[in-house]
Amino acid sequence: MFMQFNIHKKASMLMWMLFMLMAPTSIHMMLSNKTTLIEWVLFNVSSTPVMMTIIIDPVGTLFSSTVLLISANVLQFSTTYMEQDKFIDRFTVLVLLFVLSMNMLILFPHLIILLLGWDGLGLVSFILVIYYQNPKSLGAGMITALTNRIGDVMLLLSIAWTLNQGQWNILHMWETNSFTWQSMAILLAAMTKSAQMPFSSWLPAAMAAPTPVSALVHSSTLVTAGVFLLIRFYPFLSSTSWFNQLLLLIAVSTTTMAGLSAMTECDMKKIIALSTLSQLGMMMAAMGLGMVNLAYFHMITHALFKALLFICAGTLIHSHMHSQDLRWMGNITSQMPTTTSCFMLANMALCGAPFMSGFYSKDMILESSIFYSNNFIMLSIILFTVSLTSFYTMRFSLTTIWGPSNCGPFMHLDEGKALTNPMLILSSMSIISGSALIWVMPMNQEPMTMTSMMKNMPMTMVMLGLLMAWYMNTQQLKNMPAMMQAPMTHHASCLMWFLVPLSSQFTMKAPMLISHNYLKSLDQSWLELLGGQGVASSSFLASNSMMSMFNTKPVNYLMMSSILMLLTLTLL
Repeated sequence: MFMQFNIHKKASMLMWMLFMLMAPTSIHMMLSNKTTLIEWVLFNVSSTPVMMTIIIDPVGTLFSSTVLLISANVLQFSTTYMEQDKFIDRFTVLVLLFVLSMNMLILFPHLIILLLGWDGLGLVSFILVIYYQNPKSLGAGMITALTNRIGDVMLLLSIAWTLNQGQWNILHMWETNSFTWQSMAILLAAMTKSAQMPFSSWLPAAMAAPTPVSALVHSSTLVTAGVFLLIRFYPFLSSTSWFNQLLLLIAVSTTTMAGLSAMTECDMKKIIALSTLSQLGMMMAAMGLGMVNLAYFHMITHALFKALLFICAGTLIHSHMHSQDLRWMGNITSQMPTTTSCFMLANMALCGAPFMSGFYSKDMILESSIFYSNNFIMLSIILFTVSLTSFYTMRFSLTTIWGPSNCGPFMHLDEGKALTNPMLILSSMSIISGSALIWVMPMNQEPMTMTSMMKNMPMTMVMLGLLMAWYMNTQQLKNMPAMMQAPMTHHASCLMWFLVPLSSQFTMKAPMLISHNYLKSLDQSWLELLGGQGVASSSFLASNSMMSMFNTKPVNYLMMSSILMLLTLTLL
């Protein structure tokens, strides 16, 4: 009998094998600080060669290793989380295709070949978001696909504008007449993929996907693709006068909006998605301030602890009958000790607690932005968003870990090896990756002389956010938390400060009305008469009237057929 090959049981091992191959390569490339380019010509367009280019450098190999490590753990986690799913093999193949697309984006620095990985990410993410096949998933998938399609169009336009350079290699681009348009198109493409304002509404909507997808796609791969593209293009893009200022403004707006929205959200996965949005804004802000290496460093550390946070959240969702509402959970310490420990580690890394991986990257970004002369308003907002991060993290922990249990009496909270092993591996990486990378990465960070107040400012803001969250979520005013007192502010915060209706529903309303009027005035009126159906009915009526007007005898039919035959013969 034909035995089915269970790919979901082998996929995690495959990812671990690829990681074992890629990790030594990335360490060697970082220590030697060399870049290897492999090129071969596929075909020529006029005198322009279209080449297949592969780049092996410290930036690409380290990011590829991180993606493979996270995907190996996520696929192991999905064997338990998705075990009741009949189509788990199909799901696993889609995740593997996603990892392949991401690695193509990382390793191909050629604009046309890079488009394969870029479009692959968009297509597979759409299929994964609509995986559960219900109206909510389809709506979320459509918003995701259409928003990312804007970025795809921008990338195609930048390819067209680069044609007059005679090559499409990212590393060898120079200023031309269409230089400004190229920069704008690439920036817009990165903004759509990394969900920067005003394209932010698709990221929380994409949480309709299964939790393993969220852990992989919305922590380390799809959303960081835009940041990675800007890191690759940065030497070319930063030569425009407006690029850094515009990127900083967009990034600060995004991180503030996401932090304020996460304060009042009750859906567990959406809080983590908004937290991802806030950290992406931090990476973009670092790049806007000219700190590309630190933005890359934060991207790597953030991917590890955010994947851990999603896996911990996925374990809680799995144990609570797939409910994502925070108000159903609480007091998980006694029954799920490993999950609680890993959850707290991930939250500490997210806040930037000392000696966690997030501290090394996040604190260095904040200290550098304080030390170098930058816009005071932007700097103040960045520090404010750090306190927002600790605020919603404390609220999250208060509800799930220290709060009273609100779930049903017959809930069995269990954590098997397939759940705890990925958590423990990613927890260890969340602790050691920051310090390990700062020792190994070829970064030339100059010493910064700062006053004690400037040095302690980031940690002061973190502590302030934690204390405010503790007070506002434990102090009962009129039998409700203090943060729920202003209904308008609460409503705005839940709708991402009206970004969802303005960027998605608002833009869809006019085309929907136009298409509806078009359907009623053309398809269901004039085309009914002038189309094939109308012509058929009118010819049918004409033939019936002709039959009733003339005396129909068999001789008439014979005469008509003979006349037609004679006419045909004369024409021939």
